[in-house]
Amino acid sequence: MTPPPGRRRRVGGAPAPSLPRRGSVRRAQVITTYGVGSMVAVDNESFIVSGIDSWNMSDAPTIDDHRLARTLGVKTFRLPPASDDTSKDGVRVRRFPLWHSCPECNALQHVRGFNSPPGKNMCGLCEEELVPSRFVMACAHGHIDDFPYWKWAHRGNRGEGASGFCGGEMRMRSSGKTASLRSVLISCTCGIPEVSMEGAFRRRSLSELKVGCSGKRPWLKDAPDELCSEKPRTLQRGSSVAWQPIMRTALSIPPWSGDLAKRLAPHWDKLRQLDRESIGIYLDALEATSTHRFPVSQVIALLDAEKHEDLDEEGEQRKDSAYVALRKQEYTRLTEGNPESTADPDDRFICESPRSSTSVLTPYGVVDPMLVKRLREVRALKAFSRVDTPDTQADVHEAPLSLKELDWLPAMEVQGEGVFLRLDEQRLDDWAKNVAVAARVDRIRANHLRQLRERAKDPGAVPDSPATPRMVLLHTLAHVLINEWSLDGGYPSASLRERLYADDTMAGLLIYTATSDSAGSLGGLVAQGEPNRLEPALRAALSRAQWCSADPLCVESEASGAGSINLAACHACVLLPETSCEHNNGLLDRALLIGTPEDPSTGFFQHLLDD
Repeated sequence: MTPPPGRRRRVGGAPAPSLPRRGSVRRAQVITTYGVGSMVAVDNESFIVSGIDSWNMSDAPTIDDHRLARTLGVKTFRLPPASDDTSKDGVRVRRFPLWHSCPECNALQHVRGFNSPPGKNMCGLCEEELVPSRFVMACAHGHIDDFPYWKWAHRGNRGEGASGFCGGEMRMRSSGKTASLRSVLISCTCGIPEVSMEGAFRRRSLSELKVGCSGKRPWLKDAPDELCSEKPRTLQRGSSVAWQPIMRTALSIPPWSGDLAKRLAPHWDKLRQLDRESIGIYLDALEATSTHRFPVSQVIALLDAEKHEDLDEEGEQRKDSAYVALRKQEYTRLTEGNPESTADPDDRFICESPRSSTSVLTPYGVVDPMLVKRLREVRALKAFSRVDTPDTQADVHEAPLSLKELDWLPAMEVQGEGVFLRLDEQRLDDWAKNVAVAARVDRIRANHLRQLRERAKDPGAVPDSPATPRMVLLHTLAHVLINEWSLDGGYPSASLRERLYADDTMAGLLIYTATSDSAGSLGGLVAQGEPNRLEPALRAALSRAQWCSADPLCVESEASGAGSINLAACHACVLLPETSCEHNNGLLDRALLIGTPEDPSTGFFQHLLDD
């Protein structure tokens, strides 16, 4: 269940003398911001969140989503525990980084060398609170370690003794002249010249010191160091690329959106093994020990639906990946709808056609819009990455959440509402045949494929780029609509989220509320989907997209964005908060909506703007 805003998850484990509590964060942040392997600043201290195999989950509620659980190979999901001062549940953390400095005497060393008083993190000589290292080193395989200060300060001047080090004491101070790394100065009492941290963030800075990846995984208790050939990079402790969540999401759709599927969650493994007659006997036994009913016909229908989801129309095993299959199931259900008049009262998915005529949307190529009056989305933290930003297609390394494999993953759920739009596939195909359109998308696709090849672990198994004229158009349209609705409907753009359905068989987009509070279900977004309000919103969004304050540089750009996988797209026109975008603000091109000054025909909606 979604937690009330006032209830917070404590960081630090059970209330015992050896495991004191160290602050709190919201439950949702354990999935999106402060998940396993991330660094959390608590007052003047820094910690890394431990693996889920060390969490105390005695009171943590479970979250059911049958489809997503099967896709990720787990039995269930659990909400990170919320705890008060008397409970024994919580999320464990470990101190990291371990190198600290003293702001008074400027000593720079391992935290154990400061002789801190018991239970305090301060310098034993100066009695000043220690400052955790601002810098760490990490690699694309998720390993992370303390920055090698001694090797950095002694590069070219290594007075190494019998122990491999000079025996001197390190110092860190700031000259105060500038705010750059040039003012952060490292010295050693062995007499070497004082050096700055300038240049530490160059890609090859650690390789030039002959510093390799240590293979350390400090978030996993008792985890051995791994052999790793990746080149480590210097990162700031609070950098956004020091921890990136890899999440998988799914909408609850019929027949899995009712309470019956939720109540049967612990029994699916057993039910799959039984024949129809035995299922009835098993359900009778369940009803004898429960206050709920388990109609045999409905349970068998759920089992049949599960088998059908694994097969294609010819009855053969699906060739799509399991996650792509999830999207296709959602697209089918969003297209068909689930009216409130025929749905069960406890159904968590209500999708209906608008009450007024949709003919005003025909010039836009929008067909059969749907109002999703009630939806539920489950977001599960599958793994995380460092250095490389996760992409829906990029083959980034997935750092594990636990040392041993478990049958659950941490997750959260969002209740909300949304608007589902489909574009006319025939009109899309006709427009995509335009040579200028194909040339722009090919440029995006080539840059994206290059990025995928650079990140691929196996050069022979590079995933294909999803960049097609249909996908880039739908993606950019979703962005301009979110920006328009955030202005017109009063929603902050960060509280709206896109969900794209774009391949040879799908051409739709879902814009829905992405917050877990009451603002997500007040009806304001559904009201925007009525044709008499949707048509002006579409026209205003497209009109706004015609001009960017960065034009003509923006619309004439040959490449933009991380990895050069955008064309006409910048923060002044179509980019969104990254939490709202499925592709990290990539694969966007405003010109596919409104055309370019040289060739207006590249715009799918250009004929409307000419009017």
